[in-house]
Amino acid sequence: MAMAGLYRRVLPSPPAIEFASSEGKELFSEALQSGNMEGFFKLISYFQTQSEPAYCGLASISMVLNALAIDPRRKWKGPWRWFDESMLDCCEPLEKVKAEGITFSKVVCLAHCAGAEVKAFRTNKSSIDDFRKYLMTCTSSEDSHLVTSYHRGPLKQTGSGHFSPIGGYHAARDLALILDTARFKYPPHWVPVTLLWEAMNTIDEATGHHRGFMLISRRLRTPSLLYTLSCKNRSWNDTAKYLMRDVHDLLQSVAVTDVQKVLSVVVTSLPAKFTEFIKWVAEVRRQEDAGSSLSEEEKERLAIKEEVLKQVRETELFKHVVESPCCRSIPSWNDKDTLPELAAMVCSQGAEILSGKLGSSNGFCCKDTCVSLTTDGDTPITVVCGTVVTGNSQQGVDMLVPYSETNPCGCHVSGPCKSNTMHPVCSDILTALLLALPPHTWSSIKDEKLLQEIYNLVLIDNLPRLLQDEVLNLRGQLHSLKICQDKEGEHDDLGVPSLCP
Repeated sequence: MAMAGLYRRVLPSPPAIEFASSEGKELFSEALQSGNMEGFFKLISYFQTQSEPAYCGLASISMVLNALAIDPRRKWKGPWRWFDESMLDCCEPLEKVKAEGITFSKVVCLAHCAGAEVKAFRTNKSSIDDFRKYLMTCTSSEDSHLVTSYHRGPLKQTGSGHFSPIGGYHAARDLALILDTARFKYPPHWVPVTLLWEAMNTIDEATGHHRGFMLISRRLRTPSLLYTLSCKNRSWNDTAKYLMRDVHDLLQSVAVTDVQKVLSVVVTSLPAKFTEFIKWVAEVRRQEDAGSSLSEEEKERLAIKEEVLKQVRETELFKHVVESPCCRSIPSWNDKDTLPELAAMVCSQGAEILSGKLGSSNGFCCKDTCVSLTTDGDTPITVVCGTVVTGNSQQGVDMLVPYSETNPCGCHVSGPCKSNTMHPVCSDILTALLLALPPHTWSSIKDEKLLQEIYNLVLIDNLPRLLQDEVLNLRGQLHSLKICQDKEGEHDDLGVPSLCP
């Protein structure tokens, strides 16, 4: 006999007041009149029920990102770009989130990697007065939204840790409106701010850290366009630690006399899985969705990527990287620089994303690829067409490849370059990452003249504006990943500063 299962829960009241009740409606009307429901209408327009019992963090972030009209810059389904829980997998594999849930710092990481500005606070590093101040600020504006991480126990609700956005604030009665993403369990409801603070001021047993709240808003500058960091491989923690801490110590422990020696020290000790940590962003599309030509929007995005690539290869640091023997010998990188091999991998990943089967146990295999160079007016465009097979079905996937006329010879696959154009390869990817390291990374170099030379090479003020933004976003991602390392201790402010010094 099949088990009947559960149909919702009765909302414990008190302490909560159901949003749709007579009293809840009256509270809404009063809060609206006082100006503390301004963010509600954007949030409610994109309110969603979490698709898995442990997806509360993903649903909260997805809802807020859509409310802020942040463009994910990749397709969800069909031609549409839209944030969905299935797309928030950069900081934690979806299968792991589905099985274990997600920690506070990883949700902060997700929001930042998705292109938002994030400031987050654990309760032991904040106060209820601070929380109330931010609550009033967010609910009186459409430009910033507040997501809470709390334990359901103090609210007399079943379950444990949970994430949900706050939709409004009733100042006279000091009540916050929780837009509970687990709508299959509890409807939206008002709770006393003092009780919500008590629920947030609890310890997450998974990390040993306090819960808290985060403020999410649109980033003033554009998100990364060509390069991004990835946490999908379990080794990301070691790589982030190496880049943010160990490089500084290594440069202090050895005598370096020139730029090539500095690069040798940095590259020689790179973690084994380093090449899984930074990627260049390829755009994929279904062939049946795309038609025979690129849209104006696709051509514009591709042109911007190509300009970023060109600007990276025009830096003085890039020239040093190209000339460095140690950079040319990075294990497991050079053998993945050929376009057919890259295309087979990317088309398979793209088919997985476009099918909505992220983390699926059914493998996606690229049967064949075809590289075609077409022109749009005077502009050459490279499209890699792949046929991806999964089970008994197959689909055609296109990969749009950014190219630069700057020749990156010296850090490419073995053999001479036969073209003046080249897709992103290890030399420019490594250059972008070195530019993104915090300036204090190099401060332990003892030779003052060499230190000044390095500073001149990595100084972002000397870069074109487009590349500056790219580097600052990578630096912000590094900062965000650093604070995601739960075992390294707690932090006063988990937010990523605007300039990421």
